Amino acid sequence: MNLLVTGAAGFIGSHYVRGLLAADAPDAPRITVLDKLTYAGTLTNLPVGHPRLDFVHGDVCDAGLVGELMADADQVVHFAAESHVDRSIEEAGEFVRTNVLGTQTLLDAALRHGTGPFVHVSTDEVYGSLRTGSWSETQPLAPNSPYAASKASADLIALAHHRTHGLDVRITRCSNNYGPRQFPEKVIPLFVTNLLDGLPVPLYGDGHHVRDWLHVDDHCHGVDLVRTQGRPGEVYHLGGGTELTNKELTGLLLEACGAGWEHVVHVPDRKGHDLRYSLDWSKARDELGYRPRRDFTTGLAETVAWYRAHRSWWEPLKRRTAR
Repeated sequence: MNLLVTGAAGFIGSHYVRGLLAADAPDAPRITVLDKLTYAGTLTNLPVGHPRLDFVHGDVCDAGLVGELMADADQVVHFAAESHVDRSIEEAGEFVRTNVLGTQTLLDAALRHGTGPFVHVSTDEVYGSLRTGSWSETQPLAPNSPYAASKASADLIALAHHRTHGLDVRITRCSNNYGPRQFPEKVIPLFVTNLLDGLPVPLYGDGHHVRDWLHVDDHCHGVDLVRTQGRPGEVYHLGGGTELTNKELTGLLLEACGAGWEHVVHVPDRKGHDLRYSLDWSKARDELGYRPRRDFTTGLAETVAWYRAHRSWWEPLKRRTAR
């Protein structure tokens, strides 16, 4: 079986691919990775040279290239996306291009070649903000940031391809991921790498914004359950079960890095900053047997230890984006 995985030189996609390649089962797929290698993607995330891995440097918006790859693909897992909210606020165009047009390009090619299942990896941010309770998969979409709006648009286009054409589309929406190899612009690796260098860390507003945290390995396990056992046309939530305010998370990271609150700089809140996200993931639990398996305390300690031991991975990335 041939599996096309987009955006797999980035954080979550590379963990997904590495997990599949580690399995030597007789039915383990051959994987083609399509990645543009933007600032957040690096080949050091992938075991290049593995006999079941082919890497293609290219853009999901390139219809000709996507068509060629889709012709040989049996299934698709689509991770490729621009995902940093702050960047989307400053310049939304690339988010619309990659996240919306790129997804449409892939779906159209999958439809032409009869490829499926097509797993589209999305986010809890498409729902907007929530004060109490948790969202089910039937919650109307109400995105607030340009990033979230672009992902919501891609979700709707994907579902339209199922409802109009019968394409086997399956959507996952996850909570905040953490773990090794996350690009150091996101909050946990940014704070950890800054603190390891003795630098300050920025805390937005009063720090009372709440996020649910999901280890990347648990997310990838859930994505593969949806790929192998999910139902066409369905949306599945993949949550972590650990809700923390940003201030609580900051305290844990300070403690893990041996730093004090004097390293925290309070900065003006982000425009349109959502107060809280929370997913009800009982559907994935009941239908697919999905459950987060990584304890947050252990997972966070392991993540901090990984960044402490892998300066050679993150230091060049921070220098490159600082230019």
